[in-house]
Amino acid sequence: MPHSTTHDASPAPCQRCGMAGATCCTIDPTDASLCFPVSRSEWERIVDHCDKRGGFATEPNTRPFVDNLIRLFPGEAREIERLFPPHGFHLRLAVDAKGNCAFLGPEGCTLPREVRPWYCLVFPFWLQGGRIAIFTPSGCVAVREGRTVPGCLALMNFTARDVRRLAGRLRLAWGLPPLDENGETL
Repeated sequence: MPHSTTHDASPAPCQRCGMAGATCCTIDPTDASLCFPVSRSEWERIVDHCDKRGGFATEPNTRPFVDNLIRLFPGEAREIERLFPPHGFHLRLAVDAKGNCAFLGPEGCTLPREVRPWYCLVFPFWLQGGRIAIFTPSGCVAVREGRTVPGCLALMNFTARDVRRLAGRLRLAWGLPPLDENGETL
């Protein structure tokens, strides 16, 4: 987990986003099947904290879902196909009829940082070929105000090391091999 001053000190961008309405925690309900999966260890961490088993949905491993993960993890198609085989299922965070995450409250996520899924913690950042990139969702306060990777890192009070650590934990939670400093699998 990032050092204590990193994320706990400045949740302002995410809180402002949550208070404004639609956030990264809100999706088009018709796209719910493409939501990032929740690993068994993430599910256990959340349920141990809040016992909210209804906050999850079981989803089939559809071709569009698997293709979306392959796009996020280029060069790892074989591993993604192994982890999410056809006719298999995965867990994801549940959404309501409006597409809001089951854990979204009026001021953002209701889960404490230490139990949130790795994907939620690393967002809006992502690793691409060892480099840190940002997703550009419409309405994201951090992306709108930070504009660039360094700007977003500063605004979110993240370091590049924090992003790499969180992305690494996400990979390990799913059984993907860890990456070295250059983004190559170990």
